[in-house]
Amino acid sequence: MTTLLVIAKEPVPGRVKTRLTPPFTPGEAAALAEAALADTLEAVAATPAERRVLVLDGRPGPWLPAGFEVVPQSGGDLDERLAAAFAGCAGPALLIGMDTPQVTPELLAPAADWAAYDAWFGPAVDGGFWALGLARPDPGLLRGVPMSVPGTGAAQYARLAGAGLRVGRLPVLRDVDTAEDARLVAAEAAGGRFAALHARLTSAPREPGSRAVRA
Repeated sequence: MTTLLVIAKEPVPGRVKTRLTPPFTPGEAAALAEAALADTLEAVAATPAERRVLVLDGRPGPWLPAGFEVVPQSGGDLDERLAAAFAGCAGPALLIGMDTPQVTPELLAPAADWAAYDAWFGPAVDGGFWALGLARPDPGLLRGVPMSVPGTGAAQYARLAGAGLRVGRLPVLRDVDTAEDARLVAAEAAGGRFAALHARLTSAPREPGSRAVRA
């Protein structure tokens, strides 16, 4: 049975989703991050798994549902933190981030098949990846992969293929990085917390100095 990993940052204003500011205030950007994280964790909670682990930079809050272990992120660059998350797993593991609130149990379900594949890869629209699964977690498959650049996804996929792994592909999803990303993802994820909050924020009058809406 697969371990499901979610790597996330505590949604604190000024520390998360800074590229959403402007048009959103830092508080609103953090509220959107919190809503995205809550939607993601809800989807993971509804997906069959042996373990569900939140790999967290910061402290858990009321957005964390029951049934999750919480482990702190390691130090180092993102490749090192992802590698450390997989190092904590003894068997098959699938890792996703908090930037795709449109994720559903149905999207994650194929990655429970380890008979046909050694790895799963979910590419992102921006050239990165939103999901990575390994039947036999090997931190070395992530260390040294350049992160947060347009070629991240291609480099990570090449690392998997170069290791001789049979790689299954998950659908392409859009990360929430910019205000335009937020608009498009909210439209795709209608019915979730993220979409509801985005609708409230974008329909309210925007006045200088106005207080942020909380999730």
